[in-house]
Formats: sequence, structure tokens, C-alpha cells
Amino acid sequence: MTELVDTPLGPARVLSAGDGAAGTLVLGHGAGGGSESADLTAVAAEAVDAGWLVHRVDQPWRVAGKRIAPAPPRLDEAWGAVLDRLRLTDRLPGRLVLGGRSAGARVACRTSAAEGAAGVLALAFPLHPPGKPEKSRASELTGVGVPIVVVQGETDAMGRPEHVAAALAGQGLASVYAVPGDHSLKKNPGLVAAAALSWLTEVLPG
Repeated sequence: MTELVDTPLGPARVLSAGDGAAGTLVLGHGAGGGSESADLTAVAAEAVDAGWLVHRVDQPWRVAGKRIAPAPPRLDEAWGAVLDRLRLTDRLPGRLVLGGRSAGARVACRTSAAEGAAGVLALAFPLHPPGKPEKSRASELTGVGVPIVVVQGETDAMGRPEHVAAALAGQGLASVYAVPGDHSLKKNPGLVAAAALSWLTEVLPG
């Protein structure tokens, strides 16, 4: 099912599948692509098979065909409007897990508390801009007060798995899964999905 949802920034697109017996997973995309990215597609398919209702959200700027994403607060605003609509129409059954890749993972982290999420699934979290480790975004990870998993490429120029793990040291609710590849997570999307589903089914509290 595909639909357009009105937001203050214009229409967002939501692609939905699954029955929700295990809960609801809402996924956002990165700044360089949409919800059709290989990792998001693989995770969504595996989650649906495991009984999750999965909503993949394309932000309004992406739907409008723009090349540059708006500032983070505006991304959060549109994301929140989509969740409000899904909640109003009873399409967030069971446990709510927010997630996404790269910029979408940041949105999920920043909004998890306000949206009452039970967990956060972060794919390729951009811990810092390429080559600028001093500009850390670790506070977005450590500010999540619910279980969080980060699935990170071993050669990710925006933060390798060990750097993400160091940022999350002492966070008892955090997990980091290292997978082959770079920030795109295109090398083995199936392994990315397997890592995500392992956390969803074995680690995330029921």
C-alpha cells in the first residue's frame, strides 16, 4: 500500500506492508536516496515476514524531487506529522520501533522519546561528517532512552562500528552490529536485514 500524507512541508509518501502481529516499524531514508534503498528494502521485507507492520516514509523534499534535504528540525516536523496521521488511523499497532538509515536514523533518534517508541533501529548512523570526527553527533545516540541498535558498515567513513560502540559505551540498552561495507550498506543488504531482525526478535524487549 502506498499513500501520500499531508505534512507542514508538503506531502510525504508512506509505503506500508505487513500485519503488525509483532508490532510496527517505521523507517526513514537518508539524505542521498529514498525508501527504496537496498538496506531499507531488505529490512522491510524481513520484518514483514516476521510479523511486523512496516511503514517506509519518503520525506516531502524527496517526494517533491528536490536534491537537498531541509534542516533537521524540519525533517523531524514532517516525520512527526506522518506518525500523527498513522496514529490517528490506527496504523501503529503494538510495539512502535522507529528507525531508518543515515539521516533517517538521526530523525528516529531525536524523535523516539516524544513519539513513545519502544526502540530505535539505526542503519549507517552518521556519527560525524566524513573526515570530521571532531563534529560528533554522538549526543543523538546517547540521548535515546530506549533500546537502540546500530547496524554499521565496517568501513563507514562517517564512523566505524568501533567508534559507534565507543560513543555508546555505558549505555546498557545499546547494541552495535558490524557488517561488511561502507556507509551505503550495499555490499550485503541481506546481512544488514539479518542483523536488524536478530535485534528485533531476540534483543528488543517484548
